[in-house]
Parts: sequence; structure tokens; C-alpha cells
Amino acid sequence: MSLIKRTDRLPFLFDDFFATDWLGGTTNTSRIGFNTPAVNVQETDNDFKVELAAPGLSKEDFNIELDNDTLIISSQTKSEKETKENAGKYTRKEFSYGSFKRSFNLPEIVDNASIEAIYENGVLAVIIPKKEEAKIQPKRLIEIS
Repeated sequence: MSLIKRTDRLPFLFDDFFATDWLGGTTNTSRIGFNTPAVNVQETDNDFKVELAAPGLSKEDFNIELDNDTLIISSQTKSEKETKENAGKYTRKEFSYGSFKRSFNLPEIVDNASIEAIYENGVLAVIIPKKEEAKIQPKRLIEIS
């Protein structure tokens, strides 16, 4: 047995380099906290869809803000359970606090005024439509005059 804990990780000098998403997504995903829900981001021809896995919460627990071109999804919850067997003494009192905040930089092609959110079956879905001029147009023939 040793007092020095050995790890299989590269030296910390390389952590920032390898944790950075060079393609512009979420940076430093290794530093996202334990209580931070997982996120899927999907792009279609007409919109973007952000899905956030947050079971056990209600729609009232979420706060969704748009600050310029940054979409901010956050939540702060407090839960207390109390069991009393003897009056005046706690035999057990359990409580928990949780919070998270996720930010997404939106591109200029989205219609900020038409963003919608739906919470269903433990998944928060935020639909971010694209502007009409940014949508893929169907192929058409051009007549030669």
C-alpha cells in the first residue's frame, strides 16, 4: 500500500487542451458538475432542439432566459423530508439542495422571438426555430429567357 495515489491521467497541464471542444460546443465538459443534467442538441432543416434530461423536476423548477444571443437554462431546487418519532427531537431529517446552469450561444440564423419549451417525461425540450431566410430552400428550375 502506498500513500501516493497514482492515476492514469496525463499531467494537468494537458487537461485544458484536451477538454476544450475546438468546434465551438460546450467547453470543458469534464468540469460540468455531478448535478448538471445531460444535454442533446439536434439541428434539423427548420430548427434546433435542445433536450435536457432532468427527471424528478417540474416545469416550475426551470428558469429559461434569453440574454442577447445566449440561451440560459437553470434550476434551483430544495427538498426536505422529516421523520419525527419523539416530539421535539429529530431522529432523522433529510434535505437536499440542487442547482445547475447551462448556457448556449445561439447563431444569428435563429428566430429568438419564437423559442418554445416543453417539459414532458423528465425531459425539457427547447425548440429554437430558424429564420425563414436561413432554412434550406427546395431545389427549383430557373427558366432561361
